[in-house]
Amino acid sequence: MPGNEQYPGAKRRFAKKGPTKGSGGKRRRGLEGRGPTPKAEDRVGHPKARAKARAEARAAQPTHAKRLDRARDRFDVPAGHEVVCGRNAVAEAARAGVPITRVFMASSAASSGSDDRLGAVVRRATLLGAPVLEATRLDLEALTDGAAHQGVAIEVPAYEYADARDLLERAREAGRTPLLVALDQVTDPHNLGAVLRNAGAFGADGVIIPERRSVGVNTTVWKVSAGAAARVPVARETNLVRTLTALKKEGCFVVGLDGGGDTALEDLTLADAPLVVVTGAEGAGLSRLVRQTCDVIASIPISRAVESLNAAVATGIGLYEIDRLRRAARSAQPAQSVRPDRG
Repeated sequence: MPGNEQYPGAKRRFAKKGPTKGSGGKRRRGLEGRGPTPKAEDRVGHPKARAKARAEARAAQPTHAKRLDRARDRFDVPAGHEVVCGRNAVAEAARAGVPITRVFMASSAASSGSDDRLGAVVRRATLLGAPVLEATRLDLEALTDGAAHQGVAIEVPAYEYADARDLLERAREAGRTPLLVALDQVTDPHNLGAVLRNAGAFGADGVIIPERRSVGVNTTVWKVSAGAAARVPVARETNLVRTLTALKKEGCFVVGLDGGGDTALEDLTLADAPLVVVTGAEGAGLSRLVRQTCDVIASIPISRAVESLNAAVATGIGLYEIDRLRRAARSAQPAQSVRPDRG
């Protein structure tokens, strides 16, 4: 009936009093917390975490050194073989008849077709049955240890060294007055390459190097020599002093180049005789025993502001001066010249 209506609100329920079950450790675990706050780079979605992920992805990618190692492994150059690079070097090697195992050529160099030097290399390789492989710039960089390959390289067998006595006999059989170069403890391949180039320019019959404490004919030597390593033979001897002594018994005079020499190079009276020109390492010069073996120690006059000459530069000057003296002697005596006797 009217006036007896009740407000239809929510009814309040009272919990049952008395003992209840335990919380099961929820409250205790809640009080323990979640531990220390993670570092920024470990938080998902944080800018530093994204930067860390990008750095790890870059680290997982192969580095330049790894890519080079993979390229070397892919071509599998046998031990002892050398990779000669550079257009002049490979062209000279091909013209000299050096055996070629493989030719590696960049696609840009192969498609140009305007360089006759590359054409000669390809023809030589074709005659020998050597494959011509197209390589990337990275492949060539790996094969040549970062040298200036100019888009082409060839693989050649291990260098075959001659014998010092053979060099002497070849010169005599060709009717030439022997002129040999010996290097005493020269360890820089750039020097050996430049000496070979000088020897080829001034008519030397070969270069002698010792087995120990001396650089051999390698890729750098081929490159620096601009192909002269294919035309100028190199002899590698166990003992340089013993070799020089044997050459003296064969009628050669040994001339050492040293800044403290007692004879000026331009005053050398033995230029028209069979000669072995010996050059020491820059700074150290000739070793004691080699110096004692020399018949003459000749010096190249230089400015006092410079302590010494580079081994290759000194050898080039020495060979030039000997060649000039020999030309002067031939022009002064058109007939057969009288050579000094070792007595």
